Amino acid sequence: MSNSDVTTFLKSRSLLQAIPSMRAKDGAGVRIRRNIATGPLQAFDPFLMLDEIYSDDPNDYIAGFPEHPHRGFETVTYMLEGRMRHRDHLGNEGLLVPGSVQWMTAGRGVLHSEMPEQESGRMHGFQLWINLPAAEKMCDPNYREFSPDDLPRAAFGNDSEAVVIAGDFILNGERIAGQVQGISTEPDLFDIRLGAGDSLDLPIAAGKRALIYMVEGQAEVGSKSTAKVLPEKNLGLLEDGDQLQLCSRDGARLLLLAARPLNEPIAHWGPFVMNTREELEQAMRDFRSGSFV
Repeated sequence: MSNSDVTTFLKSRSLLQAIPSMRAKDGAGVRIRRNIATGPLQAFDPFLMLDEIYSDDPNDYIAGFPEHPHRGFETVTYMLEGRMRHRDHLGNEGLLVPGSVQWMTAGRGVLHSEMPEQESGRMHGFQLWINLPAAEKMCDPNYREFSPDDLPRAAFGNDSEAVVIAGDFILNGERIAGQVQGISTEPDLFDIRLGAGDSLDLPIAAGKRALIYMVEGQAEVGSKSTAKVLPEKNLGLLEDGDQLQLCSRDGARLLLLAARPLNEPIAHWGPFVMNTREELEQAMRDFRSGSFV
C-alpha cells in the first residue's frame, strides 16, 4: 500500500462526564459557581479551579476579594461584564473591563486584591487556576493583561465566533494564535459562541486534558454516533483524542480549556499549590512570618 492510500482518521473526543457547577462563596463573601476544585484534582490536571461570577445584585459581589496570597500556580481572569480593579504588593495595578483578560503567574508568591469598581449592574466573569510544574513553582511573578481589542477572533458557521485567549485555534487549516503562548502546559483557552444550528470541528492535540464549561445554552459534544448533550452550567470532562466536534440546535456559549497534564503530585491548601506537604507547610510558614515574598 502506498502512502497515498493511507488515510489518517481523527479521533473525536467524547463527553466522559458532565459535572454541575456548585454554588459557593469566596473572598469576602462573593457568590460564585465553582468547578474543578470540587472534585479530585488529578482528574483535571493541570487545571485546579474554575469559578464563575454572575449576578445583577451588588450584594453578591461588592465585598470583592481583599488582599490574599498565591504561590505555585497561574491565575487567569476573564471578564465578560463589569469592572474589577487589581492591585498587588509589587505595585502592579490594572482595571479589568468587559472582554479583557489578566494572566498572572504567581510563582514564588504574590499578595494581591481584586475589587469591584462598580456599585450596581451585572458582574460576570471567570477565574481559572492552572498548575505550574515543580521546576517553575518558585519562579518570579509575572503579569500579562490584554484588552478586548488585543484578543483575536475567529468567525465561522452562519453566526458563530471564537475569542482566542491562549494557544492556537485551528479553523479550516488556518491557525489563529492567541496572545498567550510559551507556557509549559501549552494551554488552549477559547470563548466559543455557537449560533443556532451551527457546528464546529476543532483540532485539539492528543494527550491534552480537555474540558468544556457550558456558559449558556447547551451543545452536543462528540461525533454524530456518540454525541452527548452538555447542559448549561455544567463542566464537561472529555476523553482523549485529536478532534472536538460540537453542535448546538438553539445556540450556546462555552469555554474550552485544554492543556498538557503535569502528572506530578499535588499538595493543595487554599491559595497555595505545591508538590509536597513539606513545601506546602513552608509556604504557610513564609506567609505567617512575613517572608512569603
